[in-house]
Amino acid sequence: MSDEHVSGRISQLEREIEQLAETVESCRKIIRFSRLAVALGVSWMVALATGLYSSGPLSLIAAIAAVIYGIVGYGSNLSTLRQSMEKMRQAEAARDELIGEIDFETIVERQ
Repeated sequence: MSDEHVSGRISQLEREIEQLAETVESCRKIIRFSRLAVALGVSWMVALATGLYSSGPLSLIAAIAAVIYGIVGYGSNLSTLRQSMEKMRQAEAARDELIGEIDFETIVERQ
């Protein structure tokens, strides 16, 4: 494989790694938001059940919806996060292997 082809493939892998890193960060943000939604939904249901806050059935439905949204958001983004991290590890390994194949020239400074 020529050095130009290797260099192009390394650049392509770098772009892929950057995109995957953005996906990972986005998943982490959604996971944090999902955890917050579950915590708020559960707190809201506890407040309704203990009588600290009294409201109609619509309030209970909203609390349940928050918990369900949080669970679904957490689960789907956790699997996407894991898949993206595995793809990133594979791309980084391929990049490192290609870098190892490059034949670097030694430059000697003459005095």
